[in-house]
Amino acid sequence: TAPTRQSTNFGWQLFEELCRAYEYGTENKLAISSSSLTVVIVVLVLNVPGPQQEYVGWLNSKIWWCLWWVGLGILSSVGLGTGLHTFLLYLGPHIASVTMAAWECGSTDFPEPPYPDTVICPSPGSHLMEVDVWSIMSKVRLESFMWGVGTAIGELPPYFMARAARLSGEEVEDEEFNDLQKITDSEQLGCTAKVKLGMQNLVQKAGFFGILLCASVPNPLFDLAGLTCGYLLIPFLTFFPAVLLGKAVFKTHLQMISVIIIFTADNLSILENWLASVPLVGPLIHGPSSSTWNSRS
Repeated sequence: TAPTRQSTNFGWQLFEELCRAYEYGTENKLAISSSSLTVVIVVLVLNVPGPQQEYVGWLNSKIWWCLWWVGLGILSSVGLGTGLHTFLLYLGPHIASVTMAAWECGSTDFPEPPYPDTVICPSPGSHLMEVDVWSIMSKVRLESFMWGVGTAIGELPPYFMARAARLSGEEVEDEEFNDLQKITDSEQLGCTAKVKLGMQNLVQKAGFFGILLCASVPNPLFDLAGLTCGYLLIPFLTFFPAVLLGKAVFKTHLQMISVIIIFTADNLSILENWLASVPLVGPLIHGPSSSTWNSRS
């Protein structure tokens, strides 16, 4: 019967795979022994009580902290323009919170824990440091960088989708991209379409530096650049390093500086006064926003 035949075939296939694994192990005894010894040492370090547990706990918390921001970055850019705005929802408020607390406390040396879950001032007897834009950037650089790495990873699906479609001879399943490929007369286009076409041409002609430029600024149309790179079969080692450098280094630093400057003490007062002066809705917005900023700081 079919189930019996399938079970027999599965058993033979499993047996053949085990034989191949045994042969590989006998031919690579040194690699297998080294890998096994490494695994045993890591398990012992993680589980045996001792002074190393303090560092293990610190490393574990840092790894999960980084993975959290990488995941948020992926959610921000994945989905062909339908991703979550995790910068506005998470990273931007976090940078603003650290900025306001740093100016309020006169230091970025927040107690850990509860930081980064909660930002509180150091004890009164602690050494205060000079607070400026660069010291605040240093405090939030890790999470900003990891968020940028996540956004770069999130740009890979459009690239691989278009690359696979080109190699298989099929059409890319993106109506906007396909419409741009059929354009012959750019003078009849609207402003937005001209920007999209110009970005495509920049990526196609400038290669690495064109991709780097498009990735280094806040660009909601970058999915189109990823599709273009995949469709033109631009090598992965040209595309991804440019995206990673642009998004995780240049773009995140631009965003960090912008948020930090806006939420410095003087500029925050100016922003509060400006909100209060807006006719009709100003007083309604000013009260809740002022209390929120005060609670953040």
